Amino acid sequence: MSAFVWIEGAATRARAIGACAWLLAALALAAGPAGAQTTNSIDSLVVSKGPSGRTLVRFTLKAPPANPPAGFAIANPARVALDFLDTGNGLGRTTQEISDPSLRSVNVVQAGNRTRVVLNLNKPQTFETQVDGNVVVVTLFDQSESLDAKAQPVQRFAEARPGDVRHALLDVDFRRGSNGEGRIIVDMSDNSTGIDIRQQGKLLIVDFIGASVPRNLERRLDVQDFATPVVSVDTLAQGGNARMIIEPKGLWEHSAYQADKRFILEVKALQEDPNKLTQGSRQGYKGDKLSLNFQNVDVRAVLQVIADFTGLNIITSDSVSGNLTLRLKEIPWDQALDIIMQTKGLDMRKNGSVVLIAPREELALKEKQQLESQIQISQLEPLLLESFQLNYMKATDFEKMLSSNTRQAYGLGAGQTRSSGGQGSILSERGIAFTDPRTNILFVQDTASRLEEVRKIIRQLDTPIRQVQIEARIVIAKDTFSRELGIKLGVQTGATFNNKYALGMGGSLSTQPVVSGGRLTTTRETRTQTPFELASGIAYAGYSDNPQLNVNLPVTNVLGPAGQLALTLINLGSGNLINLELAALEADNRGKVVSSPRVVTGDNQKASIEQGTEIPYTTGAGTGTTVTTSFKKAVLRLDVTPQITPDNRIIMNVEVRKDSVGQNVQQQGGGSVPSIDTRNVITQISVNNGDTAVIGGIYEESVISDVTKVPFLGDIPGLGYLFKRTGRATEKTELLIFLTPRVVKEAVTSVR
Repeated sequence: MSAFVWIEGAATRARAIGACAWLLAALALAAGPAGAQTTNSIDSLVVSKGPSGRTLVRFTLKAPPANPPAGFAIANPARVALDFLDTGNGLGRTTQEISDPSLRSVNVVQAGNRTRVVLNLNKPQTFETQVDGNVVVVTLFDQSESLDAKAQPVQRFAEARPGDVRHALLDVDFRRGSNGEGRIIVDMSDNSTGIDIRQQGKLLIVDFIGASVPRNLERRLDVQDFATPVVSVDTLAQGGNARMIIEPKGLWEHSAYQADKRFILEVKALQEDPNKLTQGSRQGYKGDKLSLNFQNVDVRAVLQVIADFTGLNIITSDSVSGNLTLRLKEIPWDQALDIIMQTKGLDMRKNGSVVLIAPREELALKEKQQLESQIQISQLEPLLLESFQLNYMKATDFEKMLSSNTRQAYGLGAGQTRSSGGQGSILSERGIAFTDPRTNILFVQDTASRLEEVRKIIRQLDTPIRQVQIEARIVIAKDTFSRELGIKLGVQTGATFNNKYALGMGGSLSTQPVVSGGRLTTTRETRTQTPFELASGIAYAGYSDNPQLNVNLPVTNVLGPAGQLALTLINLGSGNLINLELAALEADNRGKVVSSPRVVTGDNQKASIEQGTEIPYTTGAGTGTTVTTSFKKAVLRLDVTPQITPDNRIIMNVEVRKDSVGQNVQQQGGGSVPSIDTRNVITQISVNNGDTAVIGGIYEESVISDVTKVPFLGDIPGLGYLFKRTGRATEKTELLIFLTPRVVKEAVTSVR
C-alpha cells in the first residue's frame, strides 16, 4: 500500500500534517517528469542582507519571467513557497543550506514545466517579490504575530502591459452599497495598470503594479461608521507599486471588476451556514485545492487526511469501512470529499465545525427515528395558553391563516370563533385558537414549539402597511378653427316692351323698401346705417331683417357672423333695385383643461376617487305612464391598486375615466336621455418611486369643408360666389394622462 498527498494553493493548513508531508511532496516532485521542456530556468541563487537587516533571496533566471512567481506563506511550520511557471531547475541541486537568522534552507524542485522553491524559515516571516529584468528578488520581513493559516496565492486580476509606462492612482473613495457591502472605488490614470489581489491573514492586499500614489492619497480611511464588513482602507506606496490594505471583519467574501479607468472592489458580509462545508454565496466548490494519490488505502485514513487539511472535526461512523484507490490533482477539497462519499455510498451531516460521515441508509434511519420521537413528544408535551395583541392586522383574519377548520365558538361571546389544528394547519392536532374582536386579541393554546412559530409569523405580518400617494394629471387640449362666408342677394327690376308687355323680377319677401325723407327705411327696420354718396347718384347702405331676397345663404354659426357688409343700389330712373349682404365668420379657439385627482392608499389596497355631475333625466313621459327621474354620472374617476416591490418600485393597476355630457338622445316613448362622452384608460404599469409616467394618450383631428350653393349658378366662375355659401372647420383634441406615485414616508415621533 502506498499513499501520496500534495497540497496546493492555499495549503497553509498543513501544520497538522507536519514536515513529513512536505518531504513526501518534494520526493514525489523529484520523481516527476523532470525532462519536460521549459523556456526559462533558474541559473543561480544568492542570499544576502538588505536594508534594516532584511534577508534578500535573489534568483537569476535565464530570461526575464513573464509574470512574478505566485507564492504563499505558512506559520507552522514557518515556510514560504514560490512557484515559477514555465521554468526549470538549472541549479543542479534541489537543496541548499543557508546560515541566516531568518532562513535555514532552500528546496528547489521541478515538476513538469514548473519549479517550486520552498524557503524553510527559522521564524514566521512575510515576504515581498520584485522582478528586475531576469532577476527575481524575494525580501523577507519580520512580523510580530504569526500569519493566519488562510493565506492564499496571489490572484492576478489584470496583467500589466509591457513597457516603461508609469501609472498613477487619481482617487480612492469608499461607499456603502445598497445591500450593506463595502465598495472601494479607485480611479486610475489609465486602464492598462496591472492589478494583483491576495488574501494575507485577515487582510486583503491589492497591488497596483508600477503605479504611483500622490501624497494626498497616502492615508488611512476609517470606515467603521458605514456599517459594512470593512473596518479600514490603507493606501501607501510599496516599492515601485501602489498598495492598498483592506481590513474586513467577520465572515466575508470579495469580488472585483474594472470599468475602463475605474477599479471597484466589493467586500460583502456572509451569513454563516452551519450545514455547509464552505461559506460563500457563489455556487460550486470553493475549498482550497489539493492533490491526492492513494492506492488501496483505508477510507478512514483518507477522511483523516482531509480533516487534518481543513481543520474540521470529522466523526466517522463505525459502519464506514473498505479501501479505495484514487488519483485527484488540484481540485477543491470539498469536491474531493464529495467524490469519496459518492464512491463509497456515504453521506454527511454538518453542524458548525463538526461533520458526521456515515452510510446514507444509516443517516436516513437516524433522522426517521428522530422525527418519530419528536412526534411522540409533541403528543405528550403539555399545552400552553398565550395571548397575542395584534396592532395592525385583524385577529379574525390571522386566525383563519392559522387553520382552515374554523367554527362558531359557543360560550365565548357573540362574534367569536374558534380554530383547531390538524393537517395543513400551523397549529398542532391538539392546538386551538380563538379571538376577541372587541379587543383584537388572539388566543392560542398549543405546545411551546408551535407557539414560537406563531410568534414569528406575527412579528412578520403584524406590521404597518406602507402607503402610497398617487397623483394623476389629466390634460385635455383643444384647438378649433372655423371660417364661413355667406351671402344674401335681392334683385328687383322691371322693363316694358312695345308699351304693351311688362317684365319684372322681385325678391321672395313681400316687404318693399321705401325712400322717404332722404333715408332708406323698411316697414320692419331694425338697424340703419348712415347713407353715403356715390358719383352716379344717391345710394343708401343699410341693413334690414326682412329684405327682398333672391339668394339667402347666410352664415349658419350659432354665434352669428363676425362681420357684415350690406349694400342697396337704386336706379330711380328705371326702378331697378339691388340688395346685397355679405357675412363672414372666422373663429380660432384654444383651450386646455387640467384635472389633478390625488388619492392615498395602502399597499395592495384599492382606492377610488371621483368628481363630477349626476345628470337628471325623465322617462315615461307618454300618456298613461308614470314619469320617473333617473340620473346619469358624468364624472372624473380614478381607481388604482398599488403594490410596492422590495426594490422600492411601484406596480399599479390603474383605471382612469373622464366623462362629459354629450347630446340628448330622444326616446321612443317620449323624453330624452343625455349621452355621455367617455374617455377611459385601463392598464398596469411599473414606476420608480416619485417618477412620472404617461399611461395613455388620445389624439383626434377633424377637418370639415361645407359648400351650399344654387345649382348651376353657384358653379359660374367668379359670379358663382354670389350664389353659394362656403365654410371650413378644423378641430384638434388631445388627451394625455400622467401618473406619479410616491411612497409615503413613515413619520418618526419622539416619546417623552
